[in-house]
Amino acid sequence: MWKDKKAIIFDLDGTVVDSMWMWKDIDIEYLAIYGYELPETLQIEIEGMSFTESAIYFKERFHIPDSVEEIQKKWLDMARDKYLNETPLKEGIDDFIRIVYENGIRMGIASSNSRELVETILKVHKIDHYFDSIHTCCDVKKGKPAPDIYLLVAEELGALPGECLVFEDIPAGLMAGKNAGMETCAVWDAYSIPQDDDKRAIADYYIHTYYDAIDGNFEVL
Repeated sequence: MWKDKKAIIFDLDGTVVDSMWMWKDIDIEYLAIYGYELPETLQIEIEGMSFTESAIYFKERFHIPDSVEEIQKKWLDMARDKYLNETPLKEGIDDFIRIVYENGIRMGIASSNSRELVETILKVHKIDHYFDSIHTCCDVKKGKPAPDIYLLVAEELGALPGECLVFEDIPAGLMAGKNAGMETCAVWDAYSIPQDDDKRAIADYYIHTYYDAIDGNFEVL
């Protein structure tokens, strides 16, 4: 699946770190400030949006009086402590990226999160030095499922799309990788269990933990 690739690109939330639960909690807490309950479909509606696109969406949909920048700052403040203290790595990811690194394959991060939080969590887990390119969807014109973020990271890694493998945990992210012309591997995550069928329909491979990728026990779809 991965040994013949020139580059491997990872999403962050739900793919490298077990953090998708956190964003739903933050959305509930944030909307409560303005007297709103979390709509059941909100997480699906904002799936794949950049940090900035999500802030704009919240401002327009819920008539938030704060500026887009103020919304983002509040989210960052709410997320920072959770990221530092409550967000573990996905099972086996630390071993996997070390092995990939030792095999001379370059790696990058393509996240919809804010750059500050991406860099923070990678440093907390002492894995930031493994990645030669780190970008967020705020660095490109369109967030996922558009291919922009993956094409940008691949270019920095010096790899053509066909030489890249993408790891993602949600359908929009997998579609972004496919739209970029890359092979994709779906990563199991508790948050996206209801979307598992959709993930399997899009991806080329599926893993429950990164030990599947290490041991060759991944599913070919």
